[in-house]
Amino acid sequence: MTPAPPPRWRLAAYGLLGLPLAMAALPVYVQVAAYYSMQRGVVLATLGWVLFAARLLDTLQDPLQGHLIDRLRHGIARWLLLGGAMLALAFAGLWQPPASAIPPALWLGAMLVLAYSAHSMLNIAYLTWGARLAGGGSALLSASAWREGAGLAGMLIASVIPATILSGDAERIPARMALYSLAFAALLLAALLALLKLAPAWPHATPQPNGWRNALRRMASNRAFLRLLGPYFLNACSVSLPATLALFFIRDQLQAAPLAGAFLGCYFAGAACGLPLWTALARRIGVLPCWRIGMVLAVASFAGAGLLGAGDVLPYFAVCLGAGVALGADLAMPPVLLAGLIGDDDPAGAYYGVLTLLGKLALALSGLALPLLAALGYRPGVAGGAALALVYAGLPCLLKLLALAALRPQPEPMPVQLYRSRP
Repeated sequence: MTPAPPPRWRLAAYGLLGLPLAMAALPVYVQVAAYYSMQRGVVLATLGWVLFAARLLDTLQDPLQGHLIDRLRHGIARWLLLGGAMLALAFAGLWQPPASAIPPALWLGAMLVLAYSAHSMLNIAYLTWGARLAGGGSALLSASAWREGAGLAGMLIASVIPATILSGDAERIPARMALYSLAFAALLLAALLALLKLAPAWPHATPQPNGWRNALRRMASNRAFLRLLGPYFLNACSVSLPATLALFFIRDQLQAAPLAGAFLGCYFAGAACGLPLWTALARRIGVLPCWRIGMVLAVASFAGAGLLGAGDVLPYFAVCLGAGVALGADLAMPPVLLAGLIGDDDPAGAYYGVLTLLGKLALALSGLALPLLAALGYRPGVAGGAALALVYAGLPCLLKLLALAALRPQPEPMPVQLYRSRP
């Protein structure tokens, strides 16, 4: 018999941590590259290799962190609080490079490694917690909706405030980002306390014989999980590539740098509005068909971005809105889909460690777009051209179509239906 799902207020307490995680993730993954290029004078090719190296190093630790989280019993509070402290310090350090002999590129790499590690500590434990909630498929969808909804609220904040700060007076950027970092740290602490004190209890992992070897064997024998990895990775690449290049495209292709915050806000507002619709649709037609529809909508919305040029502000707002609505499906569906493929005695943390590894590998590879653009003749601050448009818009659409083609039907999750709710 399926246990009753947790009450909504407990699910809301669980979901709150998504807000500060997104407040940090968006500036780190999207805006920090433009900041170090435009304000700190880091050469574009060097910047791309620093991003690639830091993100690649980050991917290697995720499965290990997932394995460690699977073995946590009563140490989850210490794990989360340590990760939160590390993330708050690293995030503040990114925007306050020392005025010393330390090269900005070296400081950036060190702070990125620390921030990525801390973010992984929090995020993998957070996803594992949500995957083990009592109440079956309905609880998983609800928890995912609360988590991603809070995350989108954090992205809205992060898309407007840092973008406004970074487009303002260069001399005041460090002080203003210090205030943003302080607000982020306070929200992160509040969200962690809500998770630990008010959310459904931490679901203890089933003891795993033979440690990580058993975890690897279980994952390798889960064919449905293996079939999910290819399309998930291709889809992650299709999202991370334009995220890395968005500010460059807005400034140099559209020549609309002052509207960067508005564009990003429109994008994440569309995702926030679309998320409850995707959740309701998933309950009706299933998680996998819902994700496919989201992929089609993303391609249809984003395909025209490469044709835009200077002054095409309103068409780009339409692109941001449509692609943002599609993002809701990309955010909410894969974690729920994976949760349905994990057995009760499977190492959930290890599974989510692999999933986050692929997402970060996609981010690492997206950093190589910067030296690629440099080789094609693009220079930041100069009007964009065909190369920027092709890499920013054309390549992501191709990757999204490949992900859609590679996505295969998955078996019905046990013990409850996740793809189709009962009438």
